[in-house]
Amino acid sequence: MKKPGALSLLLLMAITACSSQKTHPLQSKEAASGDWTLPYGEWSFSFVTPRDLMADINHVRVIDTDGFLYTFNTLDQTSQNHESVNTWASGVHGPGTHFNKVKKPPQYIVFCWDSYADQKTYETSAVFGPETWLRMKTPADHTWHGETVWYDNLLFGLSPGGKVKVWFPDVEGRPSIPVKPVKMWTRSGNDLTLCKAFNTPVENYVQSIGEISKGKTYPYGNWE
Repeated sequence: MKKPGALSLLLLMAITACSSQKTHPLQSKEAASGDWTLPYGEWSFSFVTPRDLMADINHVRVIDTDGFLYTFNTLDQTSQNHESVNTWASGVHGPGTHFNKVKKPPQYIVFCWDSYADQKTYETSAVFGPETWLRMKTPADHTWHGETVWYDNLLFGLSPGGKVKVWFPDVEGRPSIPVKPVKMWTRSGNDLTLCKAFNTPVENYVQSIGEISKGKTYPYGNWE
């Protein structure tokens, strides 16, 4: 597991110390240097799993580029991507969003999730920078039925072993665009920090490893 850098630690300390919807601004130098207002008002985040490898999100915190903290306990449901069997499909799309919305691009996100396949709780943290923010502000070089296409959704793919991928979904028929955070890391077990409070007991899981892995080598697939 990689250790977070100085900026990551600063953001993590702020997130774990605060529990309100918003708190006093905390900005990186890059975030403070520009106007990151989005042309479409709000961006959304969503979560998806491969086929039959279900997971649930319990808690999310986001620090946006204005330095405000958003805390989410009520979240949109995680969905399965039925085309993702053995590996992620090229055009991954997640569920619609109602609750998972933020005004400015993300500096930092941390989320707690339960993997039914692993029967384990994970804590994933990611730091984002100007490359991601600019992509969110810039329209695509193509349209959809004459309408401007924006990359206004960050989609997180959750798979066995605590592996997480991030994309900007594109319009139907086009591959999703991989997003590379400045840094991303996942904790579990005794290494949990924020997510200790959201650790789900194993006996509460509704799907067993035996049910998932029938006829497959577990954990099946390549989710790198």
